Amino acid sequence: MSTETFDVELDVRKLACPLPILRAKKSLSTMSAGQVLKIVATDKGSPKDFIDFCSKTGNELMSSTEKGDEFVFLIRRR
Repeated sequence: MSTETFDVELDVRKLACPLPILRAKKSLSTMSAGQVLKIVATDKGSPKDFIDFCSKTGNELMSSTEKGDEFVFLIRRR
């Protein structure tokens, strides 16, 4: 169980690519630098998608974990 703290939680379960990335981008745009976004997704491609997204945008992918059929990501806004 993660003890990481986060500022905003985004539930994108049952959404397929590219919606999880688009929703995350929208959420991050409303957040301040240094704040952490927690994302819960079920799209099988989302781990690779969020790695690519963070490398392109400069946001920090703090963690990427898989729990059953769900993926949980913590992203720190740049």
